[in-house]
Formats: sequence, C-alpha cells, structure tokens
Amino acid sequence: MGFSASDVVPFTQARANLSELADQAKAGAEKIITKNGESYVALIDADRLDYYHQLERERIHLLLIDDAKRSLADIEAGRAYGADAALAQLQQRRASAATGKAAKKHG
Repeated sequence: MGFSASDVVPFTQARANLSELADQAKAGAEKIITKNGESYVALIDADRLDYYHQLERERIHLLLIDDAKRSLADIEAGRAYGADAALAQLQQRRASAATGKAAKKHG
C-alpha cells in the first residue's frame, strides 16, 4: 500500500486536526505524522494494527517451522550432535583456544 502526499501530515497540523485524522484512520486511511520534516509516528485503525501484529506472529511461526524442518533434515542426514557431545566439543575448542593464547603470550 502506497502513501499519497495527503497521508503525510506535519505534527502541528495533526495536533490541530486529530479528531478528523482519527476518523480518516478509522475509515481505513493510514497517516504518517512528521516532526521536523522526518517520519515520526503513524496513525492507523486499531483493528488494522491488531491484524499487522497477527501477521507478524504468523511470520515468526512460519520461520520456526522452517527451522524445525531444517533441523530434522540435519538429523536424518547425520549432521547433528547430541547436547552432551556438542557441549564437550565447545569446551574442547575453548580449552584449545586458551592454550593457544597462553603459548603466544609466553612465546
């Protein structure tokens, strides 16, 4: 959805015409309120805001499902470690890194 010039309203004008702008937002218009010439806030219908939040939650759920599918594919392909093995591998890397730093310091 694009915005027209009438959808961009300076803050001072918005303050003076808030009731009218609110009625327009309730009717479906989205207004961008500017302050010092920069985008500041948006005025939209509360139901539309709820809808946008619902869409964002659904997008997050789809991303989680996609991550789970990739994880299951990694398990099936043998590219996964158990938690204990993964922790042991991390601890071994840290110990090796610490040993390497100590050797450089004294070397």
